[in-house]
Amino acid sequence: MCIRDRYIPFDFMQEGLSELGDYGIDVEVRHWRHDDLFGLQQDNLAIETGGPDAVELPDSITRDLDSFDIVVVQFAPISSSFIERARNLKLIGVLRGGVENVAVETATQKGVSVMSTPGRNARAVAECTMGMILAEIRNIARSHADLKRNNWHRSFPNSEAIPELYGKTVGLVGYGAVGRLVAGYLEAFGSRVIAFDPYVSGQKRVEGVPPSNRGQDARDAGDPHSASDPSSVKMVGLDFLLRNSDVVSLHARLTDESYHLIGEKELAVMKPTAVLINTARSGLVDEPALVRALDDKRIAGAALDVFDEEPLPDDHPLVRLENVTITAHLAGSTIDSFKNSPRIMAGHLKNCLTGGENLPIINGIRPSLTAG
Repeated sequence: MCIRDRYIPFDFMQEGLSELGDYGIDVEVRHWRHDDLFGLQQDNLAIETGGPDAVELPDSITRDLDSFDIVVVQFAPISSSFIERARNLKLIGVLRGGVENVAVETATQKGVSVMSTPGRNARAVAECTMGMILAEIRNIARSHADLKRNNWHRSFPNSEAIPELYGKTVGLVGYGAVGRLVAGYLEAFGSRVIAFDPYVSGQKRVEGVPPSNRGQDARDAGDPHSASDPSSVKMVGLDFLLRNSDVVSLHARLTDESYHLIGEKELAVMKPTAVLINTARSGLVDEPALVRALDDKRIAGAALDVFDEEPLPDDHPLVRLENVTITAHLAGSTIDSFKNSPRIMAGHLKNCLTGGENLPIINGIRPSLTAG
C-alpha cells in the first residue's frame, strides 16, 4: 500500500513503483486527502512536533491493514496502532530522509523494517541553499521587495562590505548528500569550503576531528544525486568552522545531539561579517539567540527557510529585521524531487527482494521479503 498526498500525485506514485510488478508486488495507492497544501503542512508540523500519534489517518486509508506486507508513505503518520493492526507488515518505506512520521520503536518491537529515502531531495535543497546564500549577501530579495514598493533603494545593512563568494570561506555544518552537493557548487564559485560532521568517515582530518563511520553511509546509500566529494574540502571542528567562515550553512539532521547546535555561544564566535544559512531544520538553531545576534548586528545576516513556528507569525521579530532573508519552507519542494522519490524507493525495494546490500534501513531490521 502506498499513501500519497498533495505533493506526490497518483501518477508519480504509480509510475515510480510500477516496475515492482515484475517482482510479484501488487501496488495499491491510497490518498491522504487535504483541501490544500496548508492543511497538509499543518498536519506534518503536528507530526514532527508530536510524533506519529498526533494525527489520525481516516478509515479510508487504515482499512484492511493486515492484507499488506509493505507500506510506502511520504508524510502520512504510521502510528503504533497502525503497525499493530497491520499484522503481516514487514517493511515501512518513507519517501524522505527522516522518519519522524513513523513509530519506529513499535515497528522494531514488531520486527518491521523501517527504510528511508536519503538524498531524494538533496539537489533541490542544495540548489536552494545557493540561492539563499546569494540572496542574502547580494541583497537580491531585499532589492526586489523595495522595487515592488516603487523604492529604488541601494543602501542595505551590508552595503559597506558586500562580498563575492570567490575566495571566501564557507563552512558546512553537516556533510551528507546535501552538503556534498553544496560543496561542489561552491567549488565552482571559487570558494574555500570547510565542513564539520562527526559522522563522516574517510575525510582528511583537521583540528582534531576524529573520523567515524556511524550513520552517514546509511543516510547516503542509494542517493542517485549525491556528488563526489570535492577534493579541496577539509573537515574541521565546529569551533574552527564558526570562527573562520564567511558563510555558515547548516545541513545536519536534527537529533537530540544536534538540537540547538548553533546557540548563543556559537553565534558569539562567528565573524561580525559572517552570515548564517539554514535550509535544514529550525531546531538546529536557537532561534531567539539568532534574533538577538541579528538585532545587535553581531553577525551580518542570515537566510532561513525553516522556523520554530510555521507559518511564521506576522509579528515575529524575524519579519521586521532588515538583515535576514526568509522563505516559507520551500527548499526541498521541487517537482523533480517528488517525482524521483517513488523511483528511488522502488530501487531499494528491488534490492530487498533480490538480496542486495546498501539498504537505507534505519532500525537494523532487514525485511523478510522475496520476489514473487
